[in-house]
Amino acid sequence: MTARLTLVQGDLTRQHADALVNAANSSLLGGGGVDGAVHRHGGPDILAACRALRASRYGRGLPTGQAVATTAGRLAADHVIHTVGPVWSATEDRSALLASCHRESLRVAAGLGARTVAFPAISTGVYRWPLDDAARIAVGTVRDALAAAPDDFDEVRFVLFDETAYGAFERALADRG
Repeated sequence: MTARLTLVQGDLTRQHADALVNAANSSLLGGGGVDGAVHRHGGPDILAACRALRASRYGRGLPTGQAVATTAGRLAADHVIHTVGPVWSATEDRSALLASCHRESLRVAAGLGARTVAFPAISTGVYRWPLDDAARIAVGTVRDALAAAPDDFDEVRFVLFDETAYGAFERALADRG
């Protein structure tokens, strides 16, 4: 069975899924945007798990493009997968790091046995990645991962906060090239 790749306009923290992907900062200790919302709505258990990760494996923070899982606290999910997206640069191609966020998040999700995974539009907020390009990279990377392991997931969902982001991901999803 091949996983469905779907789009939803809404709030990531309100999604029911086995794993929610958090567009985290490298500190893993919360922040603004999606990261802040995940920590606020998920409650103190997520922060406690992130602090434990910082005290053990990630003393210098989670590297850009990597992913790690914690509890989902009060969210309607079993796990939160934290990934650090790259800051967009006009002078340096960092698209491989953005693709890595999606690949690594799916790798972690598969390792957890998660059948449904919900992603935000990673790096498109304060990290300023242009929406159309981020959508192209995200959708292409997830499509490739699902083609390589078609039985790992039932659904991978992109949860887009507004109509503009939804439109960008809808165009990327429609593009088969």
